[in-house]
Amino acid sequence: MPVVSVITPAYNSERFIADAIRSVQAQTYPDWEMVVVDDASSDETPNIARSFAEQDTRIRFIRLENNQGAGAARQTALDEAKGRYIAFLDADDVWKPQKLERQLAFMNEHRQPFTFSFYEWMEEDGRPTGKTITAPAPLSYQQLFFCNFVGNLTGIYDTHYFGKIPFSTIRKRQDWMIWLTVLKRIRSASPVPESLAFYRLRNDSISSSKVGMLRYNFAVYRQFHRLNLVTAAGCMALFLFTQLLVKPRFTKRSN
Repeated sequence: MPVVSVITPAYNSERFIADAIRSVQAQTYPDWEMVVVDDASSDETPNIARSFAEQDTRIRFIRLENNQGAGAARQTALDEAKGRYIAFLDADDVWKPQKLERQLAFMNEHRQPFTFSFYEWMEEDGRPTGKTITAPAPLSYQQLFFCNFVGNLTGIYDTHYFGKIPFSTIRKRQDWMIWLTVLKRIRSASPVPESLAFYRLRNDSISSSKVGMLRYNFAVYRQFHRLNLVTAAGCMALFLFTQLLVKPRFTKRSN
């Protein structure tokens, strides 16, 4: 049985998905499986992913007939996952080769059932921006409540401790809800203090629009936390304050 299950939703990512899959195949830690779920792409994404699955038995490919959003795709992959640890990599992002090895060693050394790491931004064409995204150490539930400091491509949790944590079907911010669920239980966690992945800045993604993301953040406060309208509005104000004045302090430019 694989130790790590890598959850990868994919939608119209024909330009990037091969790089994502190869970055998992290049891991120095060999005991993994990758579950790729295509969310009814209209391009060559399913054919590319299927070809990898046919050549590597550690990769499983599932195609959804109708587009349901990343949350549903991730849930489908989670349902099929067989590993003890659940890790995440979107189809347009890339891991560094020692990502799993370093992170699992950190979790074992510090006896943490959940951790994450720093990561770097890269341009859509793969060119590095020179910017590394760090995080508070340790990261508390209260800090996460007002800002998602956890890069989804870096998070790993232990199902022996948490079980399988289900995904919301909301189109965005399902990852934030997962980490909030985790930290609500363990209260805080420390990141691996090094960059272990590259996040691709795509021009056509929903998350590229900061204004468009606000409604998803508001939905988290209203639907996930079940806050009333006034309280949710106050949380949004603090969220914006954190985004504008606090989070930028955790972005570093490489020399």
